[in-house]
Amino acid sequence: MTTDSPAAPQAPAQASATRIAATGPEHCIAQRDDGVYADPTVLGTTLLAAVDNVYRAGNYLVGVDYPVLMKALFGHGPDLPRGPDGIAVVRIAADIRPFDADRRALYRAAKVGRGYAEYYFEPVRLPDPADPEGEGLPTRLDVDEFIADMWGKGIRFGLDLDAIRAAMASNKADRITFARQADPVPGEDAHIVEISDDIHRNDAPLELANGRLDLNSFQNRFPQIQPGVRLLKKQPATPGTMGFEMSGTPLHPKPGSDADLAAYAGTGTKVERMPDGEFLVSSQAGFLMVDAKTSRISIDEKVVSRDGVSAKTTGNLSLAGDYEEFGEVQEKRVIEADSITVHGDVFGSLVSRGGTIVVRANLVSGSAHNARGDIHVRGVASAAVLSAEDGSIVLERAENCVIAGVRVEVAHAVNCEIVGDEVVVKMAEGCALAGRRVTVECTVPRKQSEMLVAVLRAEDRQIHEVIAAVGERVARFEALAAQLRAAMDAMTGKPDVRRYLMLATRVRKGDITLSPEQARQFQKMAQDIGPALKTIADISAKIKVAEAEQQAGTGMLANLEAQRSDAATISGVAIQSVQGETQVRILGYSPADGPPHRWTPRDIRTRLRGPQAGELLFMGAAGDFAWSSDAVPAAA
Repeated sequence: MTTDSPAAPQAPAQASATRIAATGPEHCIAQRDDGVYADPTVLGTTLLAAVDNVYRAGNYLVGVDYPVLMKALFGHGPDLPRGPDGIAVVRIAADIRPFDADRRALYRAAKVGRGYAEYYFEPVRLPDPADPEGEGLPTRLDVDEFIADMWGKGIRFGLDLDAIRAAMASNKADRITFARQADPVPGEDAHIVEISDDIHRNDAPLELANGRLDLNSFQNRFPQIQPGVRLLKKQPATPGTMGFEMSGTPLHPKPGSDADLAAYAGTGTKVERMPDGEFLVSSQAGFLMVDAKTSRISIDEKVVSRDGVSAKTTGNLSLAGDYEEFGEVQEKRVIEADSITVHGDVFGSLVSRGGTIVVRANLVSGSAHNARGDIHVRGVASAAVLSAEDGSIVLERAENCVIAGVRVEVAHAVNCEIVGDEVVVKMAEGCALAGRRVTVECTVPRKQSEMLVAVLRAEDRQIHEVIAAVGERVARFEALAAQLRAAMDAMTGKPDVRRYLMLATRVRKGDITLSPEQARQFQKMAQDIGPALKTIADISAKIKVAEAEQQAGTGMLANLEAQRSDAATISGVAIQSVQGETQVRILGYSPADGPPHRWTPRDIRTRLRGPQAGELLFMGAAGDFAWSSDAVPAAA
């Protein structure tokens, strides 16, 4: 045997190591004082050949560490132990000894089945040298010898040493299964996992700022996502675990199938491959939507829902974006958003902060309010309230509705109250219409409802007087502020005051640092001009008050001028065909109360249907009528 120093680091410093052979596979096995070690850098097939040569040479391993041997040969089982330096320690046995021929003869052949092996254990005897023809001397089988003998018979993997030791210790005749193959474990398929809680809706009742619960609204029905948020992660497929036949032949597992993360990527999302995995990431801010059929995740500036709006599905909605609903909006439900599009019937309320409200079906006993945009109803509006504070309202048919907007256009209106700067109606039955410019193709009374048309004219008789009074007040405060500023300039222009103010400014900014003596002089200077400083402070406060009054008056003047301009706008009415009793009157209003189309629904009904004191322009049951404020004298 030859000594090979490179193997020395694998054992304690005082242990010597000798290679089993200088060449051939056995060179990777070293026998030391404390056991037999394998080179951790040469495991697998090379070590397998080395161990096979040891057994074929008529030797066997004593004190086999079977789990370590299986891990070193086949990579199966628990991890190898490691030394203080972190390098694997592969101690496979305590010693190598010759396998006595008489002892080898004690071991019988095994019965091999499909994936298992059986052995018939029974009491054994060695030949008695003193009585060769006798029964022999009783003895016991040895586990290490058994491993070596089975190795030679082709069973190199999967021995159940606990069962073998128990059978040997019992010293009874018994057939046991002592070895089994390890079946391969198929790999896990790649799968997609959620890594963001924001994916899920929260249908718990909305908690208000005061701690109370709003049972009509959900906590987070439509989750909002910011850019760059990881939503999903693909857990890659695993190759599976290698199996082994009892001969040591590997059984390859079926690897897991892959999954396509891109199949989940919808609008506003993208797949990113990072060092720590493959992720589906949001590429823009918006509302997260999951397609129930395809599981595709999309992030859009607009929410698209097909479930309808009810107490069970969504509750009341308040969204910072656009909303599109393909179902119906049930009564008492509220949708608050920017642009709102509903394909089903609406029985609840639509509130837009600015955008467009579109109802493609019917608006029944509900309402639509738009702060800065238009309203369109493609179906029928019935017993509804529609208001566009700074936009137009376009309807196909309206029945028993209150409608108010900058411009209102209705194809067929029945028993409605309509107010707007401009009102255009093709067919009006029993309606009360009011506008600066009213155009009607045909008017007809309906049952108990009169057909009324009102031309809106602002009452400006007091505006001129108010403008003059406010202008005079603004001028007085402007003059007062100028006088106060002149007085302050005179006070601050005095040499001692000017010198103190300049020094105080530099001290406050930190431009200069005063010594203790200078600080005392500075304080004495302040005491000397104290009365002057108090006067300056009083004048400064009065200037601020005067300037505030001046600014408030200027704003009021601008508002009054707008009202005067509003009052000067030309008003007019045109009815192409009167086909029943119709009245046309002047309806005056105060511009200070705001535009008429912003009146409340109750005020609209009262002013349009209540007693009228305005000038009667027309009353008749047939013919046509047209009138314009610029075509007659103001006193007419």
